[in-house]
Amino acid sequence: MNDNSPLAEVLRPASLSDYVGQDHLVGEGSVLRNAIGSGQLPSMILWGPPGTGKTTLANIISQTMNRPFFNLSAINSGVKDVREVIEKAKGQGLFSNKGKPILFIDEIHRFSKSQRDSLLGAVEKGLVTLIGATTENPSFEVISALLSRCQVYILKSLEREQLEALLEKGRIKLEEQLNVKISIQENEAMLRFSGGDARKLLNNLELIVRSSDSEKVIVTNSAVEQCLQNSLSTYDKGGEN
Repeated sequence: MNDNSPLAEVLRPASLSDYVGQDHLVGEGSVLRNAIGSGQLPSMILWGPPGTGKTTLANIISQTMNRPFFNLSAINSGVKDVREVIEKAKGQGLFSNKGKPILFIDEIHRFSKSQRDSLLGAVEKGLVTLIGATTENPSFEVISALLSRCQVYILKSLEREQLEALLEKGRIKLEEQLNVKISIQENEAMLRFSGGDARKLLNNLELIVRSSDSEKVIVTNSAVEQCLQNSLSTYDKGGEN
């Protein structure tokens, strides 16, 4: 990870022990953690708000299970891309002893019917384990034929304590990276602007710190509100930047 990587990417967890939130899915004794431990991973749809760790969880699952991992975005991928990735995954599965490949598809609710149909056969035949991520209710946005072959796991917005822990990690990392002193005297505005989105929380913190030309950055509610409101004209409405 280079120094220009966004803070949220720098702090992206690489193991279940570092993963924040979603204890109902990946905490000790939980259904998904048990599936990972047993090696019997079902195809699944991860449904939850932005910044709750869907992509991160998919990566962690593949690393923990030592499975080949393939990644597609429904926004940027056509039918040809889907078929090419499935062929690659099929080859990995046939000639590798690492287990069934995992195919992660972000924004799966945006897949067209032809894209979904090209994917359905691979899931039916067990060529890949599908992990789809969506912010939309899959009961309405994912075709029933595909949905019936997947477990749906709901991810929740992060709670205050989890956001505060992430904020502290971000503060420490930015101090190391930028050689500045950061004092978070008030965090209510930071937490409110995040909306329970870990990525947005860390991106906002980084924006505020980098916007200061002082060697000591003091984070208060008023400072946060002023900085973020001044940045609204260039800030991504979807919270993805």
